[in-house]
Amino acid sequence: MEKEIPYKIYLEENELPTQWYNVRADMKNKPAPLLNPATMQPMTAADLAGVFCDELIEQELDNEHAYIPIPEEILKFYKMYRPSPLVRAYCLEEKLQTPAKIYYKFEGNNTSGSHKLNSAIAQAYYAKKQGLKGVTTETGAGQWGTALSMACSYFGLDCQVYMVKVSYEQKPFRREVMRTYGATVTPSPSDTTEVGRKILAAHPGTTGSLGCAISEAVEAEMKQEGYKYVLGSVLNQVLLHQTVIGLETKAALDKYKITPDIIIGCAGGGSNLGGLVSPFIGEMLRGEKKYRIIAVEPASCPSLTRGKFAYDFCDTGKVCPLAKMYTLGSNFIPSPNHAGGLRYHGMSPVLSQLYHDGYMEATSVEQTAVFEAATQFARIEGILPAPESSHAIRVAIDEALKCKETGEEKTIVFGLTGTGYFDMVAYQKYNDGVMMDYIPTDAELEASFAELPKVNL
Repeated sequence: MEKEIPYKIYLEENELPTQWYNVRADMKNKPAPLLNPATMQPMTAADLAGVFCDELIEQELDNEHAYIPIPEEILKFYKMYRPSPLVRAYCLEEKLQTPAKIYYKFEGNNTSGSHKLNSAIAQAYYAKKQGLKGVTTETGAGQWGTALSMACSYFGLDCQVYMVKVSYEQKPFRREVMRTYGATVTPSPSDTTEVGRKILAAHPGTTGSLGCAISEAVEAEMKQEGYKYVLGSVLNQVLLHQTVIGLETKAALDKYKITPDIIIGCAGGGSNLGGLVSPFIGEMLRGEKKYRIIAVEPASCPSLTRGKFAYDFCDTGKVCPLAKMYTLGSNFIPSPNHAGGLRYHGMSPVLSQLYHDGYMEATSVEQTAVFEAATQFARIEGILPAPESSHAIRVAIDEALKCKETGEEKTIVFGLTGTGYFDMVAYQKYNDGVMMDYIPTDAELEASFAELPKVNL
């Protein structure tokens, strides 16, 4: 007899993942190596040691081990807020009158309000284990900075956050949560670093970008003994830690013998998307299953749908490694009316390679349509979603409505990365009818592409 599927599917504590999944081990075409910005040669562990923690470097460069054990101290912390629920959106299905079955993995049930804590606690753990005094980082909309400030507080580490200036100004409460947990928060670009001053001189009045903030955080780390830089997205080490999302999702689905047809994730730098879809793509890479996987990005920062697959600097100041990824150019700065995160100029090299090889598709959506879906979801499902998550909600609703037209009973799973309670300025603009859409022109993108570095390997 088939099990009745509850509104919320929880795993038992003994069913939680005890290993992270490293999708690179199963990839036929491995992501291209990171390049040293000084020599333009592939970076070694020794090269990366000046920036990252030792064990994180091992994880970053690992192409061989499909599963990496989660240390006991991290598992203990995870159990404070994990497992997160896989929710059947029965109310949304009924309202849409769709035959589709819709599920969402909800990652907002912790104080940081998002999935970012999954990697923040891991990176803080490795920094503490290495005997460091503290870490530096960047944050866009503030979820990563909030999560890292919590993790550093837990392990007694100093936390220095460079927050994209437009978010620093628009989201004061997110900033204050970071400060409450003991972090120092600086609007970026700032006059506290050499690279910040250079960016301000070149772009007076700029509202900042993640690329700017990364440059400042790396410079700050390099100038302080006992500090390392940690990051919330893009690189393999982060996607690895976030696979607890996908592994839990898969285990919950398997528990009720549910096979998804479509898996949808919002796409900025790749942390949530990679964490959710990697275990499923692993099955595709091994020839075991076939899924339709959709990456959803903002039309104002469309790296997958309109970017170039090329080597580019990971930061605006051009001090970080170069990565081969879908990119809009390291000088690209999203429009200041862009309301959420998802504002990085490139996409994770792992996800870029998987997209390039056809394992997933991508689409971009405009922010007024995103907030329309967010408001609809809040009213029906009772959760105020983060703007980032709402990109996935938009496309999940669209796919469910297509099922209504065709009569197909597809199963849709999407990632609800977190809550939007610190994003009320954006909701206010939408409710007041003053939120605008902005899509960069081809000419703007071509000007940015013209500055991509010339790499011959």
